[in-house]
Amino acid sequence: MPNFQRPSAMPIHKYGQYEQVHLPDRTWPDRRITVAPRWLSTDLRDGNQALIDPMSPARKRAMFDLLVKMGYKEIEVGFPSSGQTDFDFVRSIVEDEDAIPDDVTISVLTQAREELIARTVESLKGARRATVHLYNATAPVWREVVFRGSREQVKQIAVDGTRLVMDYAEKMLGPETVFGYQYSPEIFTDTELDFALEVCEGVMDVWRPDADREIILNLPATVERSTPSTHADRFEWMSRNLSRREYVCLSIHPHNDRGTAVAAAELAVMAGGDRVEGCLFGQGERTGNVDLVALGMNLFSQGIDPQIDFSDIDEIRRVYEYCTQMEVHPRHPYAGDLVYTAFSGSHQDAIKKGFDAMEARAAAAGRTVDDIEWAVPYLPIDPKDVGRSYEAVIRVNSQSGKGGIAYVLKNDHKLELPRRMQIEFSKIIQAKTDAEGGEVSPSAIWSVFQDEYLPNPDNPWGRVQLRASQTTTGEDGVDTLTVGAIVDGESTVLTGTGNGPISAFFAALQTVGIDARLLDYQEHTMSAEASALAASYIECAIGERVLWGVGIDANTTRASLKAVVSAVNRAAR
Repeated sequence: MPNFQRPSAMPIHKYGQYEQVHLPDRTWPDRRITVAPRWLSTDLRDGNQALIDPMSPARKRAMFDLLVKMGYKEIEVGFPSSGQTDFDFVRSIVEDEDAIPDDVTISVLTQAREELIARTVESLKGARRATVHLYNATAPVWREVVFRGSREQVKQIAVDGTRLVMDYAEKMLGPETVFGYQYSPEIFTDTELDFALEVCEGVMDVWRPDADREIILNLPATVERSTPSTHADRFEWMSRNLSRREYVCLSIHPHNDRGTAVAAAELAVMAGGDRVEGCLFGQGERTGNVDLVALGMNLFSQGIDPQIDFSDIDEIRRVYEYCTQMEVHPRHPYAGDLVYTAFSGSHQDAIKKGFDAMEARAAAAGRTVDDIEWAVPYLPIDPKDVGRSYEAVIRVNSQSGKGGIAYVLKNDHKLELPRRMQIEFSKIIQAKTDAEGGEVSPSAIWSVFQDEYLPNPDNPWGRVQLRASQTTTGEDGVDTLTVGAIVDGESTVLTGTGNGPISAFFAALQTVGIDARLLDYQEHTMSAEASALAASYIECAIGERVLWGVGIDANTTRASLKAVVSAVNRAAR
């Protein structure tokens, strides 16, 4: 096929390509993630600094409490040397004995200047578990333009900063504090690999990690610059070449500038990463940090426990939106309003059939639907697992078909329409959406269904209104049906005979000039209870038209008679 695209006028000459890693024996493509990595939430640091209106102390505390409740055990809580607000917040949770569980480690960020390090460590006095996170930029542009220093000088900043952190921790923190250290060569994605390794080794020479003294080396994609595969290559190269690797927690910190932060994080875990740092719903500078919700739920969707509780996604979202004053997009993975919703007719039909198949499989196995493997087209997870109902799974607009409409009626009203009736009613809804445009809500679908098929006691319509009925069976097995009715506004009693009440009713209608023939009949109970209503669906040929009728009643015979009346009355409209 010919390609008719043409060169654009965009200034592509301004940009170079990222440097690839020579790693012909890379192993990460053959690995699978089988357990959750360690997680660190930086919502209170990277997330907060990116807000137009940074969180108030009350909103910060609400965010912290949410993260703890969800199960995050490592939480970056601020940059205490940047101002009094962050310092006071760190002190507030340290001094509140109920704020930080014993198994939660708080982390604080600092640059490599002595006065900032001192203030940072001071904020942690009395904390049970705490980590100081020191960073300095190491990429060539920063070295040459910002710092105007050599590689050795930039490395020395990291080494000296590490030593200062250790000195101040020894002076200020008591034995009650389990103290940890994290170092980040900022702009790792633009830093030469050999130099990133050299700086990390220099930092480790000072910290001296061992079995009881872990070091966290965080390799941030401060600006996302390459494909996720190249990011993974960089991680595998670092993981292979670091000394004392068994004492290193190799941490992943992707940003989303190219829109691939989630993929970059997952591939970096495959390449040897031990921990992922990110924010709920991808909050963060510019295009955001990696989305911890998407990462965790991706694991969940593969049957891997994320070790974080996402079971009430809407509550998580509400707290997040309150704290950040940012809205979660309707299409945001796992949490948006529309992510479990299908408008397309073919999608709706597949989803409905998927639910039906799940119910059949579960029944055949003598188990509940929740106890068998999830397999519904277009829904990667069961919405119930994150606290969503099925009400919004299928929504109807002009693109919808019979499957979606049938699903709404079954899910909301326990009506299992026969296939040909689904086609008939979908045309009625289609005419409505074509005329009015937009979406048709489930309540509107039900209103149209009632108006089209069911009697209205407050505003009777059609030729026939059913009253009392009685059936007797003769010795010859023939049934005689006597029906009290109003026909064309006049009270009357209809009588007919046949090989069952339905056949007898058709014969009775013949006596008042109503010529109708039975084509199809289906019925079902609307629940498993003894007092359940029955729903009957009858397809009739009335003159030259073929129409369906619906009847609902506690008595199955009466439900069938109502269904015949429904079809007859529709023919008279």
